[in-house]
Amino acid sequence: MKYLITGATGHLGQKVVAQLSKLTAKQNIRLGVHTPAKAAHFKDEGYEIAAIDYQDVAKMTAAFTGIDVLIYIPSLTYDVQGRINEFENSLTAMKQAGVKNLVDVSFIADQYNNPFQMAGYYAYLPARLASSGLQYAVLKNALYADPLIPYLPELIERQNVIYPIGDQAMSFISRQDSAEAIANVAVKPYLRDHGQNYLLSMEQNYNMVELAHLMTQATGKQIGYAPVTIQEFADIYRAEGDGDELASMYHAAAMGLMDGVTRDFRHITGHTPQDMESFLKENYQR
Repeated sequence: MKYLITGATGHLGQKVVAQLSKLTAKQNIRLGVHTPAKAAHFKDEGYEIAAIDYQDVAKMTAAFTGIDVLIYIPSLTYDVQGRINEFENSLTAMKQAGVKNLVDVSFIADQYNNPFQMAGYYAYLPARLASSGLQYAVLKNALYADPLIPYLPELIERQNVIYPIGDQAMSFISRQDSAEAIANVAVKPYLRDHGQNYLLSMEQNYNMVELAHLMTQATGKQIGYAPVTIQEFADIYRAEGDGDELASMYHAAAMGLMDGVTRDFRHITGHTPQDMESFLKENYQR
């Protein structure tokens, strides 16, 4: 079997490459990248590199030719229609290249009433794939735990978590665990042969008082919970370029739409995902 990973040089993509390489030989893995220069180290390690562009069907068709299973990691665009167009172009290229199997990476925010700015894309995916004629599985990630680590110094300075979600909880998964599940679904046909829709999460969710307590334990610094309003949160982080998008996601969390927990990771891999307490302690450097 021959596999292609899109977005292979991204934060998640690199981990998927590593996990897939534990399950199949390097010569069975092709890396789809927008900027081949960023994949030079992979080429040096013996991986096949293919240039792709989600706007260029012909280029993707060439990259997908000879592939049995496509692992689709979407771009980071915050434009719903743009991301749908990219996916439709990818489906067209798959059809032209004769690729029959898809492992699609999605996100927990796929409910019809979810106010997250990208929820429209995630809600569209399962219905679109159901009529695609492909053998596929969708793997929805809970919120990544990884960005919490570089965020901790700011929270220590603020002495509080400020997410505007009130008494609601959020569900998390590490990129490492997500990548392990994605790779396993890719290589095991029975996990991706009838439109499975998985949610990858830790085996419990965390309200913000619980999360702040775990952060206090991991850092040795007192961190509480003092939520700002959704508008205040957007204003605080707008200068970084994604304040409004993040605020819309936490609006969804405040509605109880980001707290889903499943045992899907265990079902796929045979073991439990890392929990938040051990993740924070393992990754935070005092």
